[in-house]
Amino acid sequence: MVKKPATIKEIAKALNISISTVSRALHDHPSIGLVTKMRIKQLAKELNYEPNQTAIFFQKGKSYNIGVILPELSEAFFSTAVSGIEDTANKRNYTVLLAQSHDNEETERKLVAKMKNQRVDGMLISVTKNTSSYDHFEVFRKSNIPVVFFDRIPSLQNIHSVACNMETGTFEAVSFLLKRGHRVIGMINGPTTLYATGERREGYIQALIKNRLKFDPSLLVNCDLTEAGTIGAMQELLSNKRKPTAIVTFNDYVALFAIRYARSQDIAINEELTFVSYANLPLINYMDYVPVASVEQFPYLQGQKATDILIDLLNNPVKDDAKQAYYNITVESQLVINEKATI
Repeated sequence: MVKKPATIKEIAKALNISISTVSRALHDHPSIGLVTKMRIKQLAKELNYEPNQTAIFFQKGKSYNIGVILPELSEAFFSTAVSGIEDTANKRNYTVLLAQSHDNEETERKLVAKMKNQRVDGMLISVTKNTSSYDHFEVFRKSNIPVVFFDRIPSLQNIHSVACNMETGTFEAVSFLLKRGHRVIGMINGPTTLYATGERREGYIQALIKNRLKFDPSLLVNCDLTEAGTIGAMQELLSNKRKPTAIVTFNDYVALFAIRYARSQDIAINEELTFVSYANLPLINYMDYVPVASVEQFPYLQGQKATDILIDLLNNPVKDDAKQAYYNITVESQLVINEKATI
């Protein structure tokens, strides 16, 4: 039978000293002598002592837990972002509680309630592609739990956020294609609920305007980022009177779906039809036919910066909302040319 971990009270009784002395020694308080401190820590180790996390929470008002809600951990982008979050949190002695919404708004709402009940100190959130109302996040404000949104940020005022600059990334991607002689460029954009969808649209339009080309709304198609949605978007673009010679896709997964469909229609990839995408994920290296370039969004850095901001908010709380300054960090994107592709 496994013996239960000892309590501070039991350690104090065994050494015939006060409970407060044991507590201070275990927390390296300078008032406790080195010899006494070593005796207490040695016995605590022998008796398998573990700190009472509930007691620590009530004593310090902190659980040292950070909650994270993101769409899909199976996506390389978000798993990389989580690595940045965990690496940063661990260095600051915080534990990460991770949950996936699976891009379902109702699931996201339930997870928000669960995280609040877990008494997390703060939250990092990347919203679902379907989230159209953000009232469920209000519970965190009412509970004085700071929130930092990353990558997929809601269209709200007065929030902390970290995101990649998709407008400049799109401008660079479209300009790249224009320099290579493409004049009819399509775009498979994301759901209108996502803030980044609007940024991509604006970057696309600005690149055309700078090159004195007229914006044709029929060449910009929104989709739900699924394979079926991507196929529908491809069919719409390929049936356009102005058939595009290049297409910018919302991310590398959409590029994969689009390329697969184009091949099924006997279209020569990067000859008859060229692709540029976003995220620059590792999966590109395993595709037979790849986008000629991908916009790097630096997910690890986004996760790292979002965590740094959250911990700073936890260490320097502002009691008056009117005096709260909001962090809105923009990570600059970078167009990465894929050497595997032939242009």
